[in-house]
Amino acid sequence: MAVVLTFIKWILLGGGVGILAGTASAFFLESLDYVTGLRNLHPWLLFGLPLGGALVSCLYRKFGGSCSKGNNLILEQIHEGNGTIPLRMAPLVLFGTLVTHLFGGSAGREGTAVQMGGSLAEAFGRLFKVNARDRRILLICGISGGFGSIFGTPLAGTLFGLEVLAIGLISHEALIPAFIASMVGNAVTGSFWGVHHIHYNMGAVPDFSLIVLLKVVAASVLFGLTSLVFSKLTHFLKKLYARIFKNPMLKSAVGGFIVIGLVYALGTRDYLGLSIPLIQHSFDGDVPPLAFMWKLLFTSVTLGAGFQGGEVTPLFGIGATLGHTLAELFGLYAPFLAALGFIAVFCGATNTPIACFIMGIELFGSSGAQYLFIACVVSYLASGHTGIYTSQKIGVSKVPSILIPEGTTLEKWSGTEGRRQAGR
Repeated sequence: MAVVLTFIKWILLGGGVGILAGTASAFFLESLDYVTGLRNLHPWLLFGLPLGGALVSCLYRKFGGSCSKGNNLILEQIHEGNGTIPLRMAPLVLFGTLVTHLFGGSAGREGTAVQMGGSLAEAFGRLFKVNARDRRILLICGISGGFGSIFGTPLAGTLFGLEVLAIGLISHEALIPAFIASMVGNAVTGSFWGVHHIHYNMGAVPDFSLIVLLKVVAASVLFGLTSLVFSKLTHFLKKLYARIFKNPMLKSAVGGFIVIGLVYALGTRDYLGLSIPLIQHSFDGDVPPLAFMWKLLFTSVTLGAGFQGGEVTPLFGIGATLGHTLAELFGLYAPFLAALGFIAVFCGATNTPIACFIMGIELFGSSGAQYLFIACVVSYLASGHTGIYTSQKIGVSKVPSILIPEGTTLEKWSGTEGRRQAGR
């Protein structure tokens, strides 16, 4: 009887979080399409990027408080639970992300969905006065509901919320609630609100052979190293901006001017916003050989300067364009390798191989499942103990010979590595 009551409880609580997260994602996706259309219709809006960045930084400085930690605040509260996630995080990150995309910053949308889902889940939990354990599960539901509904991948959303907390560990206690939140969130976004997601076609999958396997492994190593470079560069630029510009508004404004300079130096606006056309061309057209590098640089400069948004969709673009570029070198079908890069670079940056593998199947089908799995695992290992979420814990070391103290976060480990290198 207790099991039945617990199951019913989490159907209601997880479903409630899913409804909130799915509705917020639907509104966000529609708003994002609208501001992206405005930017494409009025190219002069790019010149408002420095002012827009300064405005958002000003709002966060005055009203943000702990909200400025973004996704890391939610991870910290799941791990420690000694603080709160303000409800104002949802409108702040929503407004900040829309401003970023309106004026052309290179950013994504997953961070916004996760933060909205987390802050709404926190408020939902307070409303029903849940205990500390249930609060932790509700926050995981917020992550899963936000992620699953923003990308239309409910199974990946479920696993992402469970897997992103700690490298090498999955929080099974929240499995059913996270699944309910992600499924309901996706259904609310797509079926109830009628907001649909973009899917891509990886085309023909090569027959399994040793030579194809070796090529996929080699490409996946490069995908993982690209994830490492993205994470390291973004964190480095955040610290560099903060050290040079003590005023966060000036920091964001300077970042906006740098993005404008990059646009005119390269003579293209392909790397602004989500860069969805760039991703689509990786599957059904052609892209410049160095497109992955430019998208990586645009995104690191944007996020490093304090603009709001996520990293995941840009990571999709970086991976897909890199896969397209490597296809000719490895003699593989371009859409096939673009699909592997799409999920593998994302995997290496978030350290969530199972969620990324499931996402690959949800987006591209099961015909290439064995290659999708190999790409995720190899990229996960090749990216080392790095990632875009500094509050992510290292539950299990990727390399058995490297001993990592229990409870170490990526941020702490990065500092430990730096001190060790300096002492040599």
